[in-house]
Amino acid sequence: MNDRLKAQYSARLRRVCDHIERHLDAPLSLESLSQMAYCSPFHFHRQFTAWCGMPLYRYIQWLRLRRASWRLAFNPQDKVIDIALDAGFQNPESFTRAFKMAFGQSPRQFRQQPDWRAWHQRMPMMNIKGQKNMDVTLVDFPRTPVALLQHRCNPELVNYSAAKFILWRKETGLSPVAQSATFGIAWDDPQTTPPEAFRFDICGSVNAPVPENAHGVINGEIPAGRCAVVRHHGSLDTVGESVWSLFRDWLPGSGETPRDFPVFFQYHNFVNEVAEHELQTDIYLPLQ
Repeated sequence: MNDRLKAQYSARLRRVCDHIERHLDAPLSLESLSQMAYCSPFHFHRQFTAWCGMPLYRYIQWLRLRRASWRLAFNPQDKVIDIALDAGFQNPESFTRAFKMAFGQSPRQFRQQPDWRAWHQRMPMMNIKGQKNMDVTLVDFPRTPVALLQHRCNPELVNYSAAKFILWRKETGLSPVAQSATFGIAWDDPQTTPPEAFRFDICGSVNAPVPENAHGVINGEIPAGRCAVVRHHGSLDTVGESVWSLFRDWLPGSGETPRDFPVFFQYHNFVNEVAEHELQTDIYLPLQ
């Protein structure tokens, strides 16, 4: 197969994956998806498995279980039966069996004490598309006092810290999500930093100093200064691609010099609230 045909072939399957990611709540039949790829159901099923590394039905189920896990962990008000039905299962029993087989915990066990390390180890590499086009703008970012929780361990465990910060927010009301901005400060690259040395700060803007507390949330600030900012659309699994594109493709021709402060993110919505393709995250590169 020549390069042109390979590109066409990959583009068709990528279009199918995009459709699946955007319609996880809808029926997704082999027949309808194969039509999108201009292929017979029989050949499409084999082509998708070869291209993706897993059968179509397993790919869809993994994406649905992936979304269900975030709702279980961060949306305690959502009933398990509703999460099961939204994930395409006929009843909670079949959902429980599939979830436990996938992650090693039942949905209720995961809700009470999620094992994020096992979650990452068991989750297959999903063929989620990164962002190609980026519209970079320059802004003057204002000095922003924040409540800050330091994550200082394996990046696969960052959801533990996120849950702790969410609990602090709910218990104190000092950084309500509806009125406060949510940030993440990326001191290290998870791809090149040993897990035990990884550093990441989870932050929420505040209007008053944070008192001492049992959660380990402290006072901090994001300093004022010029920044290049680009909006990343979609899964946070691919946000690193957008960060590197900012450094690799934009920075060399911009005439700008990075400032001595790490890249940081502003999260405009969260994966337990919206579908992954609807996530919007601003990436800030501090400049001199």
